Amino acid sequence: MNQPLSSAERAKLYISVLKCPVCGGRFDGTNPPNLTCPEGHAFDRAKQGYFNLTTRPVQGHYDKELFTARRNMITDSRLYASLHETIAKIIANRGTVREGERASGGLVVDMGCGEGSHLRGILRELGPSDWLGLGIDLSKEGIRMASRHYADGLWVVSDLAHAPLQDQSAQVLLNLLSPANYQEFKRILSPEGILIKVVPGADYLGELREMLHGDSNKRDYSNAKIVALFRRHFSKVEVMHLKYQQRLGADELRDLVRMSPLAWSAEQAKVEAFTSQGSAEITIDLALLLGRHPQLG
Repeated sequence: MNQPLSSAERAKLYISVLKCPVCGGRFDGTNPPNLTCPEGHAFDRAKQGYFNLTTRPVQGHYDKELFTARRNMITDSRLYASLHETIAKIIANRGTVREGERASGGLVVDMGCGEGSHLRGILRELGPSDWLGLGIDLSKEGIRMASRHYADGLWVVSDLAHAPLQDQSAQVLLNLLSPANYQEFKRILSPEGILIKVVPGADYLGELREMLHGDSNKRDYSNAKIVALFRRHFSKVEVMHLKYQQRLGADELRDLVRMSPLAWSAEQAKVEAFTSQGSAEITIDLALLLGRHPQLG
């Protein structure tokens, strides 16, 4: 296995894959941690360690409480540990190379990373290596939290529809339980790279869905349209399924509700009924969509 990159090497590689969100120019890497392009557009690194490379105001439903609950759920309860292990194996065994060879490193970009816990969990499973992690999200609150807790990665505030990344710069793109922009994904993905998109299965968080929306049309869910759209954009598509249950305690159930959009439109009485349980079995049901670059079809 190759030796892990030094901090200076990591910084240089990170700067090399970014581009100016205003003019698209490459940034000068001689004056880190600040970024300046040939046209003079400059971006300073925030004191928490992230870069804000969006050119428009940021608004959204996701606040500090949601991201804190999400981080607690992902890192402390290990509800998604099996997902991280599975994705790390995919990356290590076939992420950037031909069949039968093992990937040695490259850039892993989480498009829609939130507070960064999924990307950090996956990189931890990969262990010491040349893999670089870069997270992009439009939520400044999420990126700020990611940068504070996971200093080894690079965290960027940006719109996924206008990602400040060079063409064909990423060996692995992740899009985990988040909206997608396939045109940008295809632009950013390297010729031998892989996109891993994770979408809910029919039984994902079924216990929460049943209690909060059991008497409405939100009770049922199908990912068929998402999978069909993915297949139209990417070649050599594989679909993997991951399904298991884990018992969560009272504090974890409260975090689950705080992080889930399912609770946004639910009646408060139903939310309280769910969180008042001492513990409950929760189902994780996910589809992992694996796609290669279209030009390799």
